[in-house]
Amino acid sequence: MLLTSYFSIYYYMIISHKHQFIFLKTEKTAGTSFEIALSKYCGEQDIITPITPNDELVRKELGYRSQQNYFIPFRQYTKLDWAKLLVKQQRLRFYNHMTAEEVSNYIDLKIWNSYFKFCFERNPWDKVISHYHWTNHFGNKKYATLSEFIHSGKAGKIKGFDVYAIGGIPVVNKIYKLEELDEALEDISIRLKLNEKIKMPSYKAKGDVRKDKRHYSEVLSEEEKQTINKIFAREIAWMNYKF
Repeated sequence: MLLTSYFSIYYYMIISHKHQFIFLKTEKTAGTSFEIALSKYCGEQDIITPITPNDELVRKELGYRSQQNYFIPFRQYTKLDWAKLLVKQQRLRFYNHMTAEEVSNYIDLKIWNSYFKFCFERNPWDKVISHYHWTNHFGNKKYATLSEFIHSGKAGKIKGFDVYAIGGIPVVNKIYKLEELDEALEDISIRLKLNEKIKMPSYKAKGDVRKDKRHYSEVLSEEEKQTINKIFAREIAWMNYKF
């Protein structure tokens, strides 16, 4: 019997055949709230991957579609995938922070080429601070200082550019800035031909873990700033972020 247990980390992605879009989830970009909002517009054939039980309750209370169709069809399996299935006894599935390259390997080329592919990006200096607080609250390892977190290598593992790029080149149709969320929601709603503007759910399922509300420019030292510049050079250059 095949094992079908969920992954231990719960972020997700959506492929909508109803509205012909692929949403790729980057890290620390309000993805869970946005994807709950998107679930409202999904059809029965759309791919919606699992989220946490608490977030799922929010989605259920709102009356939106839940997790569905997230196992990868056998017709998309490679020989290596079949071999892994025999060994691990676990089916492949669309999963949290799945990269553009992986998604493109497991859906029909026509769908990949024709659907509107998009994601969100975030100011890297602010994103690192946000991830530092999140990690210290939810992670197994705690970091005494922000500097320790940055130099541990953890900051460099925040999923972003490599989610929406293949071979170092972004392949999505649009990268929205989290800092321009309202304009992004308006544009996405128009592109998907929705009869209303997408509305973010008003909830804090995971709590407000960032107690220090200062602007990142007041928090980061010059050395920390330069380190982040190097780690996120691609995002900074492509999105034209300024400190």
